[in-house]
Amino acid sequence: MNYCKSSTALLLLLVIGYTSSAQMFQNVPSWQFGVGGGVFVYQGDLSEEKAGSYKTLRPAVQLFGGKLVSAGFGWRLNLAIGSIEGDESVYEEPEYRRQRGFRFTSSIVEPSAMIEWNVLNRNYEVKKLAPYVGLGVGYTFLDIERDYSRYNAEYFSDNGETSNGLSEDIQHTPPGGRVFIPLFAGVRYFFSDKIGVGLETNIRRTSTDYLDGFSKAVNPKQGDNYYSHTLNVIFRFGKANMLDCPRPLKTRY
Repeated sequence: MNYCKSSTALLLLLVIGYTSSAQMFQNVPSWQFGVGGGVFVYQGDLSEEKAGSYKTLRPAVQLFGGKLVSAGFGWRLNLAIGSIEGDESVYEEPEYRRQRGFRFTSSIVEPSAMIEWNVLNRNYEVKKLAPYVGLGVGYTFLDIERDYSRYNAEYFSDNGETSNGLSEDIQHTPPGGRVFIPLFAGVRYFFSDKIGVGLETNIRRTSTDYLDGFSKAVNPKQGDNYYSHTLNVIFRFGKANMLDCPRPLKTRY
């Protein structure tokens, strides 16, 4: 009950702050559009690296457009396109990964809607670093192709759990799509009122352990995710000084 009350109070504070801030800038529309390129990183059972499989990076492209509704808040629609890959054979240790040799690839097409918070309220400023964070909701269209042709059944003959798990996985059809929650953070720098660049990391939390096509034969207790790193070029339409007020004079001491 206390948790619910605290969450409700926090939500009300955010809404009040957002509304008050938006009212200050409501007379001036400010839109931004961008294109970015980078990489998708698979993070799941077929990776030996906890941070994700940086040995099987795949290209990623994203397009986005949205509105800055205040100095601190904004929203955007995002479209990301690319692919992800996991391959156990790229790891020399532990040995069981090469003997198991599971691999998968999947194309990625994901539309999403996001809300951003500019931490330092610098949405309209230029020549200053502007860090931001946000979250949203989206849907990813998948085309998962799994490969277990290199599986060494003799090596796992004393491990019925792996072989039985693989039999179960083969009977399970991988998902063709999934709702996901994007959690992202980045930093932007505008050279002028119209153009800037940004770096962004976007983590996708999915609700499936079959993103890589395998679950029972690997680690059914751990889910699969993926994320991206992108370098974006951003075009902005609107005024930088949205309040249209004179800048304060610097005090000399």
